[in-house]
Amino acid sequence: MKKTDNFSNCLKVLEGADFSLAEKDEIYRTGVIGQFNLTFELAWKALQAVLRLHGVQAADSGSPREILQLGYKFGFLNNPDIWLKMLRKRNTAAHIYSESDADELLQLIRIEFTAAFKNLEQTLREKESEII
Repeated sequence: MKKTDNFSNCLKVLEGADFSLAEKDEIYRTGVIGQFNLTFELAWKALQAVLRLHGVQAADSGSPREILQLGYKFGFLNNPDIWLKMLRKRNTAAHIYSESDADELLQLIRIEFTAAFKNLEQTLREKESEII
């Protein structure tokens, strides 16, 4: 499915990020944070598309928060707290002005968020194969 493929390709770029370089280089750090934002956008949109494939009519429209809640309700997401934290961080990422806030976000991306993206990617692939 195209939306899942786009999400997977974006995630591969994020997984290839050199977080030690991001700690030292402001432009690189900004790029990693931007890649996280793009990956998040593509993740929830891919989730929405696969929910639709499974006949979840409530997924026809909705905000990222609503789609994430549906994903949890229908067993596509196993840790809603991480996803809601990602949503909050995505919403505030454009307003990071301190180095400590950027460092905190980078740590979350490296330790928690990338793993959650990987889990979603695997789930989406499994859910897609159930339909085909």
